Amino acid sequence: MIYSIRGKLIRKEPNLAVIECAGVGYACRTTLNTLSRLGSIGSEAFLLTYLYIREDAVELFGFASEQELNCFKMLISVSGVGPKAGLAILSDTSPEKFALNVATGDYKAFTKTKGIGPKLAQRVVLELKDKITNEQLTSSVTGDTDFRAVTEGGNTSEAISALVVLGYSQAEAASVIAKLDPSLSVEELIKNALKKIAASM
Repeated sequence: MIYSIRGKLIRKEPNLAVIECAGVGYACRTTLNTLSRLGSIGSEAFLLTYLYIREDAVELFGFASEQELNCFKMLISVSGVGPKAGLAILSDTSPEKFALNVATGDYKAFTKTKGIGPKLAQRVVLELKDKITNEQLTSSVTGDTDFRAVTEGGNTSEAISALVVLGYSQAEAASVIAKLDPSLSVEELIKNALKKIAASM
């Protein structure tokens, strides 16, 4: 499994970045969001990768952040969502908004992406939201009254669910959210939580 690639960016085009590493050019399928974060041709680039293998193809996908990579993995785990659809969805939204849409059940947000109809959008929300129910959140942080209060709150509970979608453990998400102002919007809670997590690493 190729975990990541660091090298010289030698080509950029819609949904594709080619990074040369030790004389080999790796073609990484990617999102428009990741492309926008890469520098100019000739600059150093770093991508976290996912190797997708099927009977008729082997493709490498690259992402600028762990959050976007986690979202991609979750999307392609949904029945009917392939890598192409996953990239399309993540090209139209940030990982934070993706997680928020899943956590709040806002499937209509995904129908704005070309090729994603209402039925597929609903399936994305249903299959991913099932993994992050409030019961799971509460059971994962029993024994701490602050955590219970956080998981039972409206915005804070949704923010925790969104962080779980992004790949963080329920306990870790609740711990960070508990330190933030509960009056913040869900999106602000997610952004501030991600900053705190990044700062602690």
